[in-house]
Amino acid sequence: MIITDTGVPERHIAYDEWGGETMRRLEDGWCSALDRQTFMCTIYENRPWICREFEMGSYECLVERKELDENLQTPE
Repeated sequence: MIITDTGVPERHIAYDEWGGETMRRLEDGWCSALDRQTFMCTIYENRPWICREFEMGSYECLVERKELDENLQTPE
């Protein structure tokens, strides 16, 4: 996912193999901006466009989460 110019703090940005900006994910696959106590975004006002498009818990969100979980559980 490409980060738009919404003011995402640098500590939450990672770079893919082509140099594109992505949201940094922790070792377990969760977004680094997610508060683990409240499950709320800590940078909500500055969240990237992709996060504005995918409503948490929507069908699209659940499909993406399922695919991520499957990819994390599949040994290489």
